[in-house]
Amino acid sequence: MLKNITANEELIFIQNFDCFPKKSITFVCAFRTRTLYIIKEMIDTSVFQGKTAAYFTLGCKLNFSETSTFGRMLQQMGVRTAVKGERADICLINTCTVTEVASRKCRQAIHRMVRQHPGAFVVVTGCYAQMEPEAVSHIEGVNLVLGSNEKSRLIQLLAEAWTTPSPQARTVSVQKTKDITSFAPSCSRGNRTRFFLKVQDGCDYFCTYCTIPYARGFSRNPTIASLVEQARQAVDEGGKEIVLTGVNIGDFGKSTGERFIDLVKALDQVEGIQRYRISSLEPDLLSDELIRFCACESRVFMPHFHIPLQSGSDEVLRLMHRHYDSQLFADKIMRVKELMPDAFIGVDVMVGCRGETPECFEQTIELLQRLPVTQLHVFPYSERPGTAALKIPYVVSEQEKRQRSKRLLELSDQKINAFYAAHMGQEAEVLFEKAPRGRAMHGFTRNYIRVELPAQEARPELDNQLVNVRLGDFNHDHTALKAQLLNSES
Repeated sequence: MLKNITANEELIFIQNFDCFPKKSITFVCAFRTRTLYIIKEMIDTSVFQGKTAAYFTLGCKLNFSETSTFGRMLQQMGVRTAVKGERADICLINTCTVTEVASRKCRQAIHRMVRQHPGAFVVVTGCYAQMEPEAVSHIEGVNLVLGSNEKSRLIQLLAEAWTTPSPQARTVSVQKTKDITSFAPSCSRGNRTRFFLKVQDGCDYFCTYCTIPYARGFSRNPTIASLVEQARQAVDEGGKEIVLTGVNIGDFGKSTGERFIDLVKALDQVEGIQRYRISSLEPDLLSDELIRFCACESRVFMPHFHIPLQSGSDEVLRLMHRHYDSQLFADKIMRVKELMPDAFIGVDVMVGCRGETPECFEQTIELLQRLPVTQLHVFPYSERPGTAALKIPYVVSEQEKRQRSKRLLELSDQKINAFYAAHMGQEAEVLFEKAPRGRAMHGFTRNYIRVELPAQEARPELDNQLVNVRLGDFNHDHTALKAQLLNSES
């Protein structure tokens, strides 16, 4: 059996199983501590041959990346992904619990999957499974519930449960936060052109409104060397763009004594990768050294940042237990724009948090109006059981949350429309994504402008290719700029 992994150990799965016999798979796991040793886990895969699986993911990009990796591992065991309308033998639901709405959607998704795939073996994992394992296990049709500490052993635990069926759901994880120590590697693209490389998991911040540290555990990460190797594997599979994902990726290095900037510099040297994007990065962890490297020294890190603000009020930031103030956030935005004038900057904003008076909200609006950010991702505050925010007395009504969200979304539309409009008529390099036959192709510029190539110009050979275009006007629904291939202008 595979042992539990402690915080200072690193688990690496060999992802290519073609060399192993079809009736069994040997999982080879290397644990890096003071010594190197190998554990082999034999799994009988004969019961999986010819089976089908259906997947459903809720929540963040990290969840989607993990689900894609699980699907890939099952495929290499002989499991085929079910087509639309086909009954699956296995259902895997990867859940989220960042808000009460997310938790409700998880329950609905589980019920829907059970109805659509009667008789299937249903596995539920992810943050909602970690936070409410007993509730999930009592949903009719659920067979296996896996929390955050079990994700690295999902295939093994599924194989064990599959071969020893029980009429009752098997709840595997009720681990406390301090006991969530495993790291499940993930570098996958699913149906997308971009690869998503998981570089970190967990969080040590414990913001007053957030349950993520309880759902995913403390911050932990693999080594730079292992992540570089995964990036090289993505190249071998045709990958040209990688998005670095995690819960709090700027905190990279807690497990290994390394630094995020050193990871960025190492990945920058991987030949074959032509684009990297950094997902959400806390303002206090966005160092000037990192900004300067991406702007002036990097070969392939894009002028694209996603920086959470949550609130432009210092009083609300204090109540949230955030690690910065509004001035630090503003300074980081201006530093990025100073070195990368065309950079796309996405910003997370939470509205209606306890303690957010009308005056505090107006401070958020004023800050975002004057800063050169590109797009706002607006999240209404959702009360989560057990969080410290519940002790804050001032409560914002649901109606007021909706009104505040509407104002921020309108501001976001103004910002992104202006950003797109400023690039009309310019030449740009676009990485195109595959489109259904007869449909327009879409892709993104280096600075994350979404581009649409008309169906009459779209060609299969443009899929996953970097192509130079001229940016035109908005498309019909204002979600992209229309593009013209430069070689078609003659």
